[in-house]
Amino acid sequence: MATHRILIADDNLANRELLEAYLSEIDCDVETAVDGRDTLDKVRSFEPDLVLLDVMMPKLSGFEVCRQLKDDPNTSSVMVLMVTALNELGDIERAVNAGTDDFLSKPINRTALMKKVSTMLRFKSVSDELERLRAYIREMEEQTH
Repeated sequence: MATHRILIADDNLANRELLEAYLSEIDCDVETAVDGRDTLDKVRSFEPDLVLLDVMMPKLSGFEVCRQLKDDPNTSSVMVLMVTALNELGDIERAVNAGTDDFLSKPINRTALMKKVSTMLRFKSVSDELERLRAYIREMEEQTH
């Protein structure tokens, strides 16, 4: 069983296939989404550790998807890597304000993508373990009182 789950959200089939091919090098389960609403649905059903999120998508933009994920306590810990052809300062600011954890510009550089993905997955694993330890400590404290 793969250790991580990654959702690729992009309305362009060629982009999804390219990202899937790059991610085939690491031990992970990959799912894809084709628009903003599909992305939100897949996050709830697939429960990814990381979403590679295109900014310019139909139905809901990547900015709006990211904002909704980060505002929802059930999905706020999902890591979001925004993948965008936009590189204007205002777009980067909008991505940060939406709550993205990091961003990557198109065209995708395989090495940069793989480095960011591995770093983000490592961070997610540490965060998840920390949360498990906190829950365990809370449980122990409740038992002693």
